Amino acid sequence: MLDFILNIIISVLAIYGLMEIIKNIYYIFTYTNLKPDGIYLIVAAKNQESHIEGFLRNFLFRIIYGKEEMIKQIIVADLGSTDNTKDIIDKIASDNYQIKSVDWKDCKEIIENININ
Repeated sequence: MLDFILNIIISVLAIYGLMEIIKNIYYIFTYTNLKPDGIYLIVAAKNQESHIEGFLRNFLFRIIYGKEEMIKQIIVADLGSTDNTKDIIDKIASDNYQIKSVDWKDCKEIIENININ
């Protein structure tokens, strides 16, 4: 008898969880302003010469092979690095149109000029 009651409780909780998931998905698609236009990923980096190349190439791989199809462009803003971070970003950006290298001062202007209509 105890097993029967526990099975009913677990079943009710599972159904409730499924209903909550469906409700959240419905809410996201009904009441948010999701744009099919794409996502602009803005990355701020400072003194990350040992990590920035792997990070950017990881995203490029995911974009090129369809794992991140919503990312439209990666904008990388250098925050005044004193190492080779800016040079590495510029080299990767010159080889890939999906990446744009900017100074931090120019980043605000780029954000304001992104067409979100």
